[in-house]
Amino acid sequence: MERPLEPLWRGVVVYRVLTLVTVIGVSAFHMTDYASPAGAGLVLAGMTAWTAVLARGYLGEAFEARRGPLALADLVVSAGIMLTTPLIVTDAQLDASAPGMGSIWTSGAVLACAVAYRIPGGVAAAAVISAALVVAKARATLTELNDIQILMLAGLTVGFASLVLRRAAERVRRAVAEEAAAAERERLARAVHDGVLQVLAHVGRRGAELGGAAAKLGALAGEQEVALRTLLTSGNAQVDAEGRRDLAATLRALASGRVSVSAPAHPVELPAATVAELDAVVRAALANVERHVGADAPAWVLVEELDDAVEISVRDDGPGIPAGRLAEAEEQGRLGVSRSMRGRVGDLGGTLDLDTGPGRGTEWTIRIPVGSGQRRESV
Repeated sequence: MERPLEPLWRGVVVYRVLTLVTVIGVSAFHMTDYASPAGAGLVLAGMTAWTAVLARGYLGEAFEARRGPLALADLVVSAGIMLTTPLIVTDAQLDASAPGMGSIWTSGAVLACAVAYRIPGGVAAAAVISAALVVAKARATLTELNDIQILMLAGLTVGFASLVLRRAAERVRRAVAEEAAAAERERLARAVHDGVLQVLAHVGRRGAELGGAAAKLGALAGEQEVALRTLLTSGNAQVDAEGRRDLAATLRALASGRVSVSAPAHPVELPAATVAELDAVVRAALANVERHVGADAPAWVLVEELDDAVEISVRDDGPGIPAGRLAEAEEQGRLGVSRSMRGRVGDLGGTLDLDTGPGRGTEWTIRIPVGSGQRRESV
């Protein structure tokens, strides 16, 4: 699949080449009137060489990761070219509305920054080139104001196009990945259904019929059947190219005959390390339910997305935790809650709250703040 911004980068290079040809033609027409024709020739030679560098950097796959810094360097070079205007172009030429050095060629830096850094980059680059234009010509006539307006519009338009293409590419990437995962799950489901699932279902039924110790074995087989079916239908949460993982899919894999998991239908994508820690905390809470309430005790897991956080609750309807029991366990060296649960949540910058009492069960609430650096931008 072609990288989403390739058409824009190619467009920037074509624009650079065309504007370079235009500037060379205009400068050749004014060459004899310049205060320093030799200086004009050097500047044009520098623009030609820099355009070749940009073409290689913007189009070469080996430089893909460096396009952003190259666009910033392009901005500096373009502003520098513009600032040579007082040394080459005479005041009489400027009074006659002659273009400054670089002219429309320098606006290519605005387009490059807009592609690399979206709307903020385009607007900031337009402001830099506009400032260089005003300083170089030492005036802000109607002509210069129109040029500034065009630069700002170009930065906004191309920056918005870059943002839209990135979002569209992310949608396509997710759709392709989900389609491939669904096809693989369907293939596995067909294979497993004819073997493992049928055996587990048979063991579950026979265990219930026989009773006694076989009933417990049948119940365990039934739980594993539910867990396996859930895994085949929802899939395992994979880590994407950006190191992110779907928390909702990860926790849905914990569902079984006794554990109910409710999570948003859409992906809740967080850094993979964060998801792994939250998965471990929820597993520890469910293990406590099984250990202290009973192997058959039901439990409920709820995942919610808030404006600035992700909240997970793990609840059971057991007898509750007696007051002071956790502190007593910690004094005895049993650090499951303090280290495995509170320690993990604390390392993530979150909070772990406990609501429990005699006869009303136990509910753990995990709240993890989510900033722009964690949750993926909505697309």
